[in-house]
Amino acid sequence: MSNHERNKKLLLELLRRPVNCQCADCGAPDPEWASYKLGVFVCLNCSGIHRSLSSRVKSIKLDFWEDELVEFMKSNGNVSAQSLYEKAVPVYYYRPRENDCGVLREQWIRAKYERMEFTGEIKYPPLSYTTGFYEGMLWKKGKENTQFLKRKFVLSEREFTLTYYNKENESKGPKAVISIKDLNATFQPEKIGHPHGLQITYQDNDHTRNLYVYHESPEEIVTWFNAIRAARYAYLKTAYPTGSNEELIPKITRTYLKEGYMEKTGPLQKESFKKRWFILDSQNRKLLYFKGQLDAEELGVIFIGTESKGYSVKECVPKHARGNKWKCGVTVETPHRQFVFMCEQEREQREWLDAIRQVLSRPMAPQDYSIEANVKYK
Repeated sequence: MSNHERNKKLLLELLRRPVNCQCADCGAPDPEWASYKLGVFVCLNCSGIHRSLSSRVKSIKLDFWEDELVEFMKSNGNVSAQSLYEKAVPVYYYRPRENDCGVLREQWIRAKYERMEFTGEIKYPPLSYTTGFYEGMLWKKGKENTQFLKRKFVLSEREFTLTYYNKENESKGPKAVISIKDLNATFQPEKIGHPHGLQITYQDNDHTRNLYVYHESPEEIVTWFNAIRAARYAYLKTAYPTGSNEELIPKITRTYLKEGYMEKTGPLQKESFKKRWFILDSQNRKLLYFKGQLDAEELGVIFIGTESKGYSVKECVPKHARGNKWKCGVTVETPHRQFVFMCEQEREQREWLDAIRQVLSRPMAPQDYSIEANVKYK
């Protein structure tokens, strides 16, 4: 056996250890790359980010490994690196997974290895997302148009508010003061059309209100995201003082279970089908629909309860198909009304059926009954 083959075999044995069998940064299974500067095993996507940081990266299977580099990997590994670089990650800080957008994964890696934010050393000045107050300018999409304009945003953990101003002159007062109570933030780069696009959603009286923002700096937009998460975590600790971190952390922010276009008909199921953008918010058990994917407010909302409460979903073929171009039907039954939607492809139909069934199968929590009671069907 050649030296090259022997070293490759040793590296593959290291990879089979449970502590190294996932990417050190995003948790993807079966990493095939390694940073021999840091001693960590990473996936292909994260290896590209490491390379951009001038971190020395090699393929386990394709590249030649010198003896001393193999020894370095043996004496380090993912757990050893995480004990140093992730020693003091705040509980609210978002740890990206393999399917998260590029800006989240890149800034997580930069925060760990380049800026050394989580080693436990006292930082001065303190990290922006840890102070309980954050302000700055973000590009925000207009409510009635597609134009993005610079707006000042102010986040206050003490007040549990996110405030924004329409003009740079604050003397005219804020355009909106948003309660942290119902606020959600989720990255939507494809939908917004910017790699740093962030969707902020909150309750505005009877409506769900969406803000679409971005910042040119990847570090700045991820700082905003984690500052919002810090404020949300502080609010949840106040609202649910006996709640454990295991219970509260999933509630800080969330990605939506499913989004996409479907055609929708009216309550009589004789009206023309119209194309609408749908969002399934699993946490609030809401299926919201909008005229377009970047609308500020929804046209309507459907609560998704449990089958024992009279809610269900199934495939369907509509009796009246006036105006619809798509043929793959989904029927959502509620105690109040039957809704019929059409998907363009069978794959989309299956994904919507699976996603809605996932919500149906989850028992209703006490707060879900309040949400159900406040839903107004149109």
